[in-house]
Amino acid sequence: MSVTKKETVNAVRQSFDDDRFAADDVARVLPKYRIPLNESNPRDIYQAVHDDLMFDGNSRQNLATFCQTWSEPEVHALMDESLDKNMIDKDEYPETAEMEMRCVHMLADLWHSPEARTTMGCSAIGSSEAAMLGGLAMKWRWREKRQAQGKDTSKPNLVTGPVQICWHKFAKYWDVELREIPMDGDRLIMDPQEVIRRCDGNTIGVVPTLGVTFTGQYEPVKEVSDALDQLQKEKGWDIPIHVDGASGGFLAPFVAPDLVWDFRLPRVKSINASGHKFGLAPLGMGWVVWRETADLPKDLIFWVNYLGSNIPTFAINFSRPGGQIIAQYYLLLRLGREGYARVQQASYSTVKYLVDELKKIGLFKILYDGDPNKGIPAVTWTLKDGLDPGFTLYDLSDRLRIRGWQVPAYSMPAHREDLVVMRILSRHGLSIEMADEFIADLKRSIAHYDSHPVVKPMTEKEAGGYNHSGR
Repeated sequence: MSVTKKETVNAVRQSFDDDRFAADDVARVLPKYRIPLNESNPRDIYQAVHDDLMFDGNSRQNLATFCQTWSEPEVHALMDESLDKNMIDKDEYPETAEMEMRCVHMLADLWHSPEARTTMGCSAIGSSEAAMLGGLAMKWRWREKRQAQGKDTSKPNLVTGPVQICWHKFAKYWDVELREIPMDGDRLIMDPQEVIRRCDGNTIGVVPTLGVTFTGQYEPVKEVSDALDQLQKEKGWDIPIHVDGASGGFLAPFVAPDLVWDFRLPRVKSINASGHKFGLAPLGMGWVVWRETADLPKDLIFWVNYLGSNIPTFAINFSRPGGQIIAQYYLLLRLGREGYARVQQASYSTVKYLVDELKKIGLFKILYDGDPNKGIPAVTWTLKDGLDPGFTLYDLSDRLRIRGWQVPAYSMPAHREDLVVMRILSRHGLSIEMADEFIADLKRSIAHYDSHPVVKPMTEKEAGGYNHSGR
């Protein structure tokens, strides 16, 4: 078969390193709803996808997220090396499986489990999955006890404070009545009296949150436990506690070690935490640990013959990446208790700087100031009562986006929908220098509205519609 001159020229041309933006693959609008018929140059498609991602927000300036947005180079390297590891293949990747169990026992020890070396726990894709596993264990234990007593098991309920959406999902998916304590006046979290009012013989458990999503505050775990002890004496109801430590589980042990919230309280049967939040691991890392082996019902453990091995599993997901587990193990070894304490204290120092600067502006009422004994490194504020500065917090949130800052403005849940707040999370990587840049941009935004008062204020939806669903 003869080769034409044109075909020869094209073949030679394809061997050259064409200018990236003159290449045929990027000189057109890429398909969006159908897979293309032909393959393309990987360099060109990478460039196109890379450029699309420029329109995402800068994660380092995302002061709304609880999740980790900065990692050491060694973490990136381990993630690259582990890209092909499926953590469920424990027979093929036994060292990854061993690292998972080491992390479980390290966390059990950190949270004062009396059986830290032998108790049960597992990794999860995030804290929401981990929380649901803790909730399932509570429901199973309650049902077993009721059945043994010959009592009805058709109406389980769960008592919480103002919770993140994962607990609403749990209640709906597993047919449990959610008795969520609404906010009331200046009380923006659960208190023991409101908990006891909602408990009865059908209560599978109580879930205090160590770092409420809406404000950042810790709910009073010990006080709730003490109230449940008294309730058991009076009514005979032995109601367990699951602590949603999505944020605080990796904070309180290092910066507020005397705060009693964990397995030091016998009524606390399980704890979930997000490794990818203040555990500093990459996204996709959650943990759940039970106080003792007996606290995880055996009926929730499945033995699966998978690729030649009989393995136990009690996660909701099955196949998932092993890199986050490996990175978490690295971080626990790399930082140790001393390193975690230094990192977390630095985040609280940044919050203190932000609080001091926000107070100087004179427009804001601080609702939560980042006290390490009372909550996570965050600051939550609202406009001072009776003040009309010429803008709303929704307007201010929108204006800050011009400089790339993502700071949520949102209304509180029932019964405080009238209260609109802004909130900043200080995470590893948010330095005081960055915080100072933010304060300067905040002042410039306020000055803009001094000169250009808002005629028609923005709504919550228009300002971004933060909904607290990320875990």
